[in-house]
Amino acid sequence: MAPSTSPSPNSPSLPQRLLAPSSSDGTLFQLAWLFARVVAGGLMIHNGIGKLGDVEGFATHVVSFIGLPFPVFFTYCAAYVEIISAGLLMLGFLTRANALALLGTMGVAIFFHLKGDGFKIAPLETASLYATLYLFLLANGPGLFSLDALIAKKFES
Repeated sequence: MAPSTSPSPNSPSLPQRLLAPSSSDGTLFQLAWLFARVVAGGLMIHNGIGKLGDVEGFATHVVSFIGLPFPVFFTYCAAYVEIISAGLLMLGFLTRANALALLGTMGVAIFFHLKGDGFKIAPLETASLYATLYLFLLANGPGLFSLDALIAKKFES
C-alpha cells in the first residue's frame, strides 16, 4: 500500500498556509518586527532633530499654518516627542505609550499635508506610513525583542 500524500487532519491546507497571518512567536517575524521598530524610530529621531534645527521656520510655516496656538511651544513639543519617544520605541520601552505619542504627531502631520496640499499622495505618504506603523505598535506592542518584553517576564511568577 502506497503512503498517503493527503495532509493530516491537523496540518493546514496549502491555501491556509498561504493566507494565514504570521505567527507572532516565529523568530523571523520577531526580527522583522524589531527591524521595523528600530528603523521607524531612528528615522523619526532625524525628523525631530530637523525641527530643532529651524524652530522658528517650523513654527511659522507648519504650526501657525494649521492654526495651533503657541507655535514655538508646539514645535518644541513635536521635536522632543519625535526624539525621545522614537528613541524609547527603538528600545521597546513603554512602546504603546510612545507609539500613541508618535501617532499623534503623525496625525498633525497628515492634517498639515491635507490642509496645504489636499489629497496629493506624495506629501501624505511618509506621514501615513509612519502613522500606520505606530498604530500597529500601539495595537500589538513591541514584540519579543524589547525591554517591555524583558520587564514583563520579571512580573511572571
